[in-house]
Amino acid sequence: MVHEARANRPPAAEPQSPSRPAGQRSARLPRDERRAQLLMAAQEVFVANGYHGAAMDEIAETAHVSKPVLYQHFPSKRELYLALLESHLASLTDLMLGALNSTTDNDERVQAVMRAYFQFIANDDQAHRLVFESDLINDPDVSARLETFNRTFADAIARVIAEDTKLPHLEAQLLGRGLAGMAQVSARYWLETDGNLDLDVASDLIYRLAWRGISRFPKGS
Repeated sequence: MVHEARANRPPAAEPQSPSRPAGQRSARLPRDERRAQLLMAAQEVFVANGYHGAAMDEIAETAHVSKPVLYQHFPSKRELYLALLESHLASLTDLMLGALNSTTDNDERVQAVMRAYFQFIANDDQAHRLVFESDLINDPDVSARLETFNRTFADAIARVIAEDTKLPHLEAQLLGRGLAGMAQVSARYWLETDGNLDLDVASDLIYRLAWRGISRFPKGS
């Protein structure tokens, strides 16, 4: 009877492995989640090896997917890089425009924009290196996307300047480009200091420099 009872018991469930063994492919994911996973893996490989040194094999391995799965979402390394670039530029654009529109006080605006740019780099320096220090930066499609970001950012600043000072459009645009460039160049240099200069100190220095310049333009009547 004991043997019969044991024979009639359902087989015990096999214990689940606490982690996926190395090299095992990941489970099926919704398309958006899979795409995000592939982009994260691609960023890791692109930042480590540069665009030209990166291989789709390595990106697939890093993402724990097969190459057919990778190619199903991104038909080429170039399309994968451009998708990653667009994603980071969209995030940075939203961050900059959010800071610019966070207040109507121009002093506080300049401070918010400078801090937001420095904060973007501090939070994800890999994304910044991918966007502004890629070995594909002279590619026409890459440079066009970077120019779209730079123009959008600078034009938003220019509109605020023009409304406040009544300067002609081209003059306001030049100032907008200058302020946007100041944020980018100074923040990229700050990144090279490896934390030897506090973020708040660095962004405040650039904010004070920018504000002392732009605040000297008289307000329009």
